Amino acid sequence: MSGTLITAATATSAVCAGVAGGVYFAFSAIVMPALRALPADHGVAAMRRINTSAVRLPFMVVFFGGAAASAAVVVAELVSDASAPGAAHRMAGAGLALAAFGITIVRNVPLNNELARNVPEGVDAAARWSAFDRGWSPANHVRAAASLSAVVVFLDSLARTG
Repeated sequence: MSGTLITAATATSAVCAGVAGGVYFAFSAIVMPALRALPADHGVAAMRRINTSAVRLPFMVVFFGGAAASAAVVVAELVSDASAPGAAHRMAGAGLALAAFGITIVRNVPLNNELARNVPEGVDAAARWSAFDRGWSPANHVRAAASLSAVVVFLDSLARTG
């Protein structure tokens, strides 16, 4: 892959990681605390609607496009001169972005799917909502940190090649 294409893939990965990381950060800092303040059945209903809205073209382009761009960066660096300026940082940024993608697929999406399948109402609602939050929120914090760290590392790699 040419230097221009690697730079384009790196910039695309950085932008997508930044947008996704911003969404994840907003959930950690704003959305989940607000949902926790609601009665459990209302929090569950709101989270379900949010999850349905998330699986639409704008966020899916960022989510899957960023992962594809990060994978392209990894492949490009593996088949090119890994000693080129910024190569190690590009690989590290891509690794962080792909880690956030993986956490989402392995942890957050299954919990979202479980929440969608189980209709917690009545006495059980609070316990189920609390259990969901105990698993979902820490994973969200980690994917936010990984995504935002990826942006910093990607930007550093671009500065090194500049």
